[in-house]
Amino acid sequence: MINPCINLKQFFALSGLPLLEAKMLAEKVLGVNRAWLIAHDTDQLSESVQQALQSLVERRLAGEPMAYILGEREFMGLLFQVNPKVLIPRPDTETLVEAAIQWVEQHQPQARVLDLGTGSGAIAVSIAHYCPKAQVSAIDISPDALEVAERNAISIGAKVNFIQSHWFEVFHQQVEYLSKPTFDLIVSNPPYIEKQDQHLSQGDLRFEPDIALTDFADGLTCYREIIAQAPEFLNPNGVLMVEHGWNQADSIRHLLEENGFSEIVSLKDLSGVERVHIGVYRK
Repeated sequence: MINPCINLKQFFALSGLPLLEAKMLAEKVLGVNRAWLIAHDTDQLSESVQQALQSLVERRLAGEPMAYILGEREFMGLLFQVNPKVLIPRPDTETLVEAAIQWVEQHQPQARVLDLGTGSGAIAVSIAHYCPKAQVSAIDISPDALEVAERNAISIGAKVNFIQSHWFEVFHQQVEYLSKPTFDLIVSNPPYIEKQDQHLSQGDLRFEPDIALTDFADGLTCYREIIAQAPEFLNPNGVLMVEHGWNQADSIRHLLEENGFSEIVSLKDLSGVERVHIGVYRK
């Protein structure tokens, strides 16, 4: 209900949301920063502002992720636009990106890099931003996701070549007399949640695109395809880095080994869980 005499401080208290979230929504509606809110928290709110705030509060109380309501999420120190067509970038994925950036900086600043399943472009755009000499390409099957990724690349000022494809399919379809592209580094955070996993119907995952979360099977389908085909598109001594689920480390390590990868390394996320595997393909 609209109250003609309510101010920001009172609205925050009555919203039913954690104070930080309520303030973030107010910043979005009013187009102001946190300092402004502190200085004006006793200002009376107009009816139109109350209505706009209440609409966002109701979306949040219904469980919609803050990132979708705000239309953005910070990742690797950069601000990415997001919507329900793409997965929300998560801190765990920074483990993968930091490893990729470190590899490029230390081994080949002008590396050809490919990101498979780019979604919002968080991985590819971050690598391109922090490694400006690298030649970064990114693939996604969803045209809607690619539209978001391209906007992010433009807003952040990163140069990325975006391609619509199901994994490496676009390269297989090229006419035979054209040489297939090869890369020094391939990175991917593909869908890895099993179709029966109860988490798909809980929390933020309820609002995120299924195609970016699950392979609708055992959670390893995408890895089998990516790891088996990656050697064909890696330069000599090329590297593959993949993010995976909390309980998939052994399976991913086995897939890398049986497909000819060596010098396999596992990296842990912020919670100490094995989250990223790296393998080198010695041709």
